[in-house]
Amino acid sequence: MAGTNLLDAKTSLLNDVVHGSVDFKGRPVTRSLSGGWKSAFFIIGVEVAERFAYHGISSNLISYLTGPLGQSTATAAENVNAWLGTSMIFPLLGAFVADSFLGRFRTIVIASGLYILALGFLSLSAALYSFKSSNCHFAANNTTCSPPQFQIIFFFFSLYLFALAQGGHKPCLQAFGADQFDEQDPKECKDKSSFFNWWYFSMNSGVVVALFVLTYIQDNLSWGLGFGIPCIIMCLSLIIFLLGTMTYRFRIQSDERNPFVRIGKVFLNAVRNWRTTPEAISKEEEAQGILPYQGSQQLKFLYKALLAPDGSKEDGKVCSITEIEEAKAVLRLVPIWTTCLGYAIVLSQSSTLFTKQGVTMDRSITSSLQIPAASLQSFISIAIVVFIPIYERILVPIARAITGKPSGIMMLQRIGTGIFLSFLSMVIAALVERERLKTAAEYGLVDVPNATVPMSVWWLLPQYLIFGVADVFTMVGLQEFFYDQVPNELKSIGIALYLSIFGIGNFLSSFLISVVEKVTSVTGQDSWFSDNLNRAHFDYFYWLLAGLSAAAFAAYLYIAKSYIYNRRNL
Repeated sequence: MAGTNLLDAKTSLLNDVVHGSVDFKGRPVTRSLSGGWKSAFFIIGVEVAERFAYHGISSNLISYLTGPLGQSTATAAENVNAWLGTSMIFPLLGAFVADSFLGRFRTIVIASGLYILALGFLSLSAALYSFKSSNCHFAANNTTCSPPQFQIIFFFFSLYLFALAQGGHKPCLQAFGADQFDEQDPKECKDKSSFFNWWYFSMNSGVVVALFVLTYIQDNLSWGLGFGIPCIIMCLSLIIFLLGTMTYRFRIQSDERNPFVRIGKVFLNAVRNWRTTPEAISKEEEAQGILPYQGSQQLKFLYKALLAPDGSKEDGKVCSITEIEEAKAVLRLVPIWTTCLGYAIVLSQSSTLFTKQGVTMDRSITSSLQIPAASLQSFISIAIVVFIPIYERILVPIARAITGKPSGIMMLQRIGTGIFLSFLSMVIAALVERERLKTAAEYGLVDVPNATVPMSVWWLLPQYLIFGVADVFTMVGLQEFFYDQVPNELKSIGIALYLSIFGIGNFLSSFLISVVEKVTSVTGQDSWFSDNLNRAHFDYFYWLLAGLSAAAFAAYLYIAKSYIYNRRNL
């Protein structure tokens, strides 16, 4: 009897061990004492703080550039889009460093340190400007003056150091959070799908607070204080992250070659063997016992990597079928990545042109209180916070009962729904802007750029709310999709690829604004982005974006229809 109990205890202990993961000291971890939601709560808490800091800077950046730094609307919008684009491209670098050298945990800690340093510099830059500006006003009899060149350089250096820190922090933190769930355990596998939803829910809770509190402080009290508070919050977030160290699961890295080297070698060998005939490939497949399977006919040219360029079969010169499948998995993501760029271009307007629209409208809450224009972005986050529980608790169980899939609907279906909603948001934005211009004309305000147009800012609310619901579908879907569909050793890169969509989207938006600005002002008339928004034509630009969004959505549907998932249960 005692022997049976001992055997049962050993079996239970073995079942509790999480294979493929260790603790921070490299020891095996048990399911009951590590990972899961107990670790995820620490990581989600850090993400809330990080998003509070990030959006505390990014959401009102255009107001700082057009205000204290004195830039034009078009120049400021281009600078904001360029910075946002860079901050979304840097995660590729951060993910590469994490997956190849440092690991996710160490990369997060180092990135947090850079975050704190950059925010300290930004706060110092704004405080110095405030001090010099007050002296300038006093000396020049209240005339405004531009900040010195050194201060502008110092501000942008701090801003791009901030972007670099975000590049190391963002992809690694989310991938590290998802690593806390064991895909081999049915319950934890389901929890991992929910993790992406609650991650985005919690993240946007932090964004709402940032958009209401920090934008009010920046607009009404002090830019230095508005940039300093995120610095303090990031210090606290680093402490929270380190407190959870004892509970974290760390994925065991494969002893195989670096995943970038493996995948790169597949592409290199396939290119070198470009003259290889299909018959030679078929013979090699038959010799290795490779049987046809779903998706085996896609990207067939990569099977040329099964043969060495010089015809030899020495170890290291030929690629295995596993390595080829890894390369195919990455390459299959490219069309999806490309067709989502339209969504990213549309989304970038919420922190630039939408904010400038709001500045011109009636923002009164009471006779003495106005809502900051940048705070309107909080309604995107509010919509997300409200809709995610509805999606998770109502829509997913219904869809799960119908489809039998753990996530309810397939990831690409979820993404496509959000892309369509973003198209609707652009159409509504164009109609509202046309109404704003009409109201300005009716009240004779066309040539009075600083006057408040007698039209409530709440007219902008529908486009913000639809953006929020679209985010629940597309943003969360993209996070889960790019994490899930890449090889195990490239999870950080998967998250970075998802973020890079929005980086490139911001660059394209900046480029598009620059081109439209030049084309529409070539005859000497006011451009679509005139500093006098009552003579500008944001509505035309929104219609242009709606057309691009519709075209991207059509291309997405065509690509998604033929996509083959790496896992059958998705």
